[in-house]
Amino acid sequence: MSAPTCPRCGTSLAPEHTQGLCPGCLLQAAAGASAADEVVLTRQESQRPVAPAIEALAPHFPGLEIEALIAVGGMGSVYKARQKSLGRNVALKVLHAQIADEPGFAERFQREAHTMASLSHPGLVGVHDFGQAGPYFHFVMEYVDGVNLRQMLRAKTLAPELALRIVPQVCEVLQYAHDQGVVHRDIKPENILVERGGRVRVLDFGLSKVVGKHPVRPLLTRSDQVMGTPHYMAPEQWEKPLSVDHRADIYSLGVVFYELLTGELPLGRFAPPSHKVHIDVRLDEVVLRTLDKEPMLRYQQASELKSDVEHISGADAPAAAPEPPPLPASATEEPSSTRTSGPPHRNRRVQRLRERRAAALAASAPARASDATLRVETAISLLGGPEPLPGPMIGLICFLGISMLLMLVMFFF
Repeated sequence: MSAPTCPRCGTSLAPEHTQGLCPGCLLQAAAGASAADEVVLTRQESQRPVAPAIEALAPHFPGLEIEALIAVGGMGSVYKARQKSLGRNVALKVLHAQIADEPGFAERFQREAHTMASLSHPGLVGVHDFGQAGPYFHFVMEYVDGVNLRQMLRAKTLAPELALRIVPQVCEVLQYAHDQGVVHRDIKPENILVERGGRVRVLDFGLSKVVGKHPVRPLLTRSDQVMGTPHYMAPEQWEKPLSVDHRADIYSLGVVFYELLTGELPLGRFAPPSHKVHIDVRLDEVVLRTLDKEPMLRYQQASELKSDVEHISGADAPAAAPEPPPLPASATEEPSSTRTSGPPHRNRRVQRLRERRAAALAASAPARASDATLRVETAISLLGGPEPLPGPMIGLICFLGISMLLMLVMFFF
């Protein structure tokens, strides 16, 4: 009797898994990774890709110990493997046979593989090797121990504050790639990984297009082919797929940004993010600018988007509380050094301010008293009639004026 196999990937099932999918497919289903999320659209209908069984791949990759299928996407199937010679974990991406059979694929594969291997950045998933093993075109890539943003979205573990830390890191990677003349063209949650330590990694530049370095020949990207994932594609990727530039990546990142903040896609007439979730309203302008249908009205560089997001997230950090105004003095009030209504350093600053103001007022009291006496005498001379008031009356009025001034000083300080 033959051993039971997984109905999804064909892997042999262990005795404890004989009634369903293998552990890899169960994890994939729980994470929501499916070919429906990642596609290469053409005007001709295509069948859903099927991942090769591990047993079928093993003879063609003697240097790798293929352990499990991780995910199936529109470009290929990804497996976790161990490189025997170096004793390290790697990710093996095997491209689908349907894609490999397309005219001009071998030339396109060589070009894109060299482009991927030439990129080196801490935020990129590195490519160790590429080539053809039997019928399988493949990449051997760095294995990242983490989860992608799609998994985090479905697990509802993404707070807006975390999104403000993720997006600038993606911007940094995109700016590096754009400076090298490389456009990703398929930025989406599935292609953005977060390591256990929190670092963000961008993967799958397999749909990239080299801009300004090599001419795009007709066989490399056909006029009837649109590359990308529908909800994350910029309008020009549908309308003019052969003339897409780096600003399409900025649009796609804007879709991801909106989804990270709100948990929803910006479809149809969508509301600004701040209408969906409690965030800084300044983020509305940032997100909506990335999602402008006109490339010229978007951010022209990923670094500009990074700067704006970092500025807002930095301003969102809790600032020091403003100094409270001085409180009225009271005969029954405790000395400021013994009050506990605020932090000790704040009470000391308020006390020093009060002492400086009291000293200044005391120093100027004689001048103020003299000035008050002069003002009173002037008023009496103007309003008191032709006969001057007696001396005791003037003294009484001056005494009352000075007393009122001192009472005001004591009341406020």
